[in-house]
Amino acid sequence: MNNSSWIEKLRQRWQLGSIFQVVIVLVVFACTGITIALIKRPLLLFLFGESAAGSTLVTVLYYIFILPLYNVVLLAYGFLFGQFDFFWKFEKRFLGRIFSGFRKTNK
Repeated sequence: MNNSSWIEKLRQRWQLGSIFQVVIVLVVFACTGITIALIKRPLLLFLFGESAAGSTLVTVLYYIFILPLYNVVLLAYGFLFGQFDFFWKFEKRFLGRIFSGFRKTNK
């Protein structure tokens, strides 16, 4: 039985060169998530104003708007932390899965 740590398993799965690189990738994901969480309220106020807060429609629209923004922020943090190549490949795989899912449902 392989007693590899979870971080070593991530290193292998993501094909990264070192444990340090895994930690940096995890930090990028964390920074992106925190940034998106911090801009949620100002973004909703800007797009929909005070009166639309809590609406189901606003929530659905928020998730539609936030997905491309999340991807851009992820690439920006990836660049700042020196992991742009990893995140660029990650984004291409992610978008490929989304668009292949659309093609399957449209057949």
